[in-house]
Amino acid sequence: MTHDLSPRLRRLPSLAALCVMVLGLLTIGSPANARVFFGIGVPLPYYAPGYYPPPVYYPPPPVYYAPPPPVYYTPPQQAAPAYGQSCNAGAYVCPLDRPMAPGSACYCLGNGGGRVGGRVN
Repeated sequence: MTHDLSPRLRRLPSLAALCVMVLGLLTIGSPANARVFFGIGVPLPYYAPGYYPPPVYYPPPPVYYAPPPPVYYTPPQQAAPAYGQSCNAGAYVCPLDRPMAPGSACYCLGNGGGRVGGRVN
């Protein structure tokens, strides 16, 4: 009984190519494998026995701190002095604390602390 293996050997490459093609088509149509993980990250360091983490080193502060830059403030605006302006309220004459137009109404404080009306000179 002699068997001729040549027809079987000729079919082997075509059968292998057909298997690879079918396997490729099966993997193209399959869904992607994905997974989602939700968790809370709590750091729990694990050190091997006999291992200790290195100490944290904080360098000392510098010996001299540079002073902050100077702060420049603008001086507050001063009211212009009212030279020669006064309020003439009959028996009372008092200086004005701010410039006003001549002839406008003003007042001076009387002896009892009440207001006495007058005009600007």
